[in-house]
Amino acid sequence: MSLNRWIELTERNPEHSSWYVERFRSMVAAGDDLGGEARFVDAMVARGSRVLDAGCGPGRVGSHLARVGHAVVGVDIDPVLIAAAEHDHPGPTWLVADLAELDLGAMGIEAGFDVVVCAGNVMTFLDPDTRQRVLDHLAAHLCAGGRIVTGFGSGRDYSFAEFFEDVEQVGLVAEVLLSAWDLRPFTTESDFLVAVLSRSASTT
Repeated sequence: MSLNRWIELTERNPEHSSWYVERFRSMVAAGDDLGGEARFVDAMVARGSRVLDAGCGPGRVGSHLARVGHAVVGVDIDPVLIAAAEHDHPGPTWLVADLAELDLGAMGIEAGFDVVVCAGNVMTFLDPDTRQRVLDHLAAHLCAGGRIVTGFGSGRDYSFAEFFEDVEQVGLVAEVLLSAWDLRPFTTESDFLVAVLSRSASTT
């Protein structure tokens, strides 16, 4: 039985996904700045890079990256969120997929992404038993020299220490650790983590 926390939320409250979509639509309409993660990722890669938005939700990050010239594929487990992404942000490829079983090749999408972004606390919504598997699947979709960037907050039943252990177990290396998308340094007191990961030499 899956312990994916997002699925649990939507099963308890079938309107949760629609509420989530409308929440971000309202923030956009109010002029809120929702592009911090996308600006961070854009600075990491050359224009026209291939980006996998893993756990893309309604397309907030991936759509920004597509607008500035990247080729974006977004995947999410929630079909309501993917439908919203398709409606609000045509252009990128939006797919319903479980990150724990991710195989884009089987869906007709080549691997070889320059960067995988996994923002919005996605890692904390995963079934704990699948966290390492998800990291491994994301790494498998990278090109040579590609990187994963993920961000999530503390207090969500996934400690930073557990994350670092999972990263090591799947043969990834943390190249950069920050406490915010605006490049503030990570410390032992940080309540948020942004990590840039790459494959270690032994796994490439």
